[in-house]
Amino acid sequence: MSNRYRASSDTAALSTRQTPPQESVTWRDFVTLAKPGILRSNLIAAFGGYWLASQWDIDYLKMIITMLGTVLVMASACVFNNYFDRELDKKMERTRDRALPTGKLTPQLVLAYAFILGIAGLALLFSFSGWLAGILGIFGMFIYVIVYTLWLKRSSTWSTSMGGFSGAVPPVIGYVAVTGTVDMGAILLGALLFLWQPPHFWSLAIRRLDDYKNAGYPLLPVVKGIHRTKIQMIPYLILLVPVPILMYVYGYTGIIFMSVSLLLSLIWLFLGFQGFRARDTDAWAKKMFFFSINYLTISFILMIVDTVRQ
Repeated sequence: MSNRYRASSDTAALSTRQTPPQESVTWRDFVTLAKPGILRSNLIAAFGGYWLASQWDIDYLKMIITMLGTVLVMASACVFNNYFDRELDKKMERTRDRALPTGKLTPQLVLAYAFILGIAGLALLFSFSGWLAGILGIFGMFIYVIVYTLWLKRSSTWSTSMGGFSGAVPPVIGYVAVTGTVDMGAILLGALLFLWQPPHFWSLAIRRLDDYKNAGYPLLPVVKGIHRTKIQMIPYLILLVPVPILMYVYGYTGIIFMSVSLLLSLIWLFLGFQGFRARDTDAWAKKMFFFSINYLTISFILMIVDTVRQ
């Protein structure tokens, strides 16, 4: 055997040994596809909406089924989002190692998974939570998958604002599962989530600006710049301020929720204005992002605890 052939064989053998074996699919891959962080906030929101409408007279079985149906519907929307974004996700550092972009899961399997989750979730909502809850589930999926993912996310800076309608659906589903109608309570719950989302997401987008540029997403900070994004956050933060006041005035929550949530809204607005003088934009955006998470969590916990008993 010649030295050249032996060297070639040794190199091929070494290359084979260094090539990692194909990882097996685990249940964690399917959980990650459904974006558990988003689902947790949706679950809290649906629970808060159901509790607020029940006014402490709780049908616990129906509440659990409603929350499960809502989470399955939202999980389906998130999996559809991952399916349609799989090529773009390869271009982003934050998403390129996910199971779908790396080929660990096939697109066909992910698509089937999305349909199964959606059908199961809508079946639960229509069967146990009422037709209005089911219709809202369809509406939330349509906005997130069709309007946000397939249309505006690829073509317009309005994607975040319009996508907010989908994020506003979970607490309203919980609410109408009890009341069977969209009244002022449902509108205020939806407004709280709708107004919360753009400042929350734009804070993340500012921190991940290069990632979104590389993927070609026409988000507001990518197209219009960070300063314009800071300006556009302010109207949402201002409109968020009266929401806890109105929830108290209309008799849905008590003084504790109104006081604390109002204070949090004003602090968040103050942080938003601070952004115009911030020297470290990334640090400011990080502070805005994590405050938004705490804002929503504390507000819904207090909403549940301080719901007015009828």
